[in-house]
Amino acid sequence: MELLKERIKEDMKVSMKSGDKARLGVIRMMLAAIKQIEVDERVELGDDRVLVVLDKMLKQRRESIKQFRDANRIDLAEIEEAEIQVIQDFLPQALTEAEIDVMVAKAIADVGAASIKDMGAVMAILKPQMQGRADMAVVSGRIKAGFSA
Repeated sequence: MELLKERIKEDMKVSMKSGDKARLGVIRMMLAAIKQIEVDERVELGDDRVLVVLDKMLKQRRESIKQFRDANRIDLAEIEEAEIQVIQDFLPQALTEAEIDVMVAKAIADVGAASIKDMGAVMAILKPQMQGRADMAVVSGRIKAGFSA
């Protein structure tokens, strides 16, 4: 199985050769974030941890887009959106709305969650399954909706 980090490095080489500076910049940011954790923790990151790093980068960009749009800086929001597209190229296939709903309902049933107080236990089950495949803020909203239904 090809390691995600290796795939990112290979794509960096392709981007360098093709002269795609925008994509190359994003890939370098991704590799820098991965390397930073590896240096700080003195570990080699596996695919699961790399997914966590990329997921965090997506979340940061989504928050930035919201702030840029609120400040009417559409130009900056579009740059962030382009970065999201590059990052998503390395993530597993995103879950559909229906798949998210089914997984949330199953997790609520598995935990026996009865109220919003049980949300942490439901999230603990879902987060590893959905890492890099769904926006956890959206999943959180779905869980809350499941309790109010």
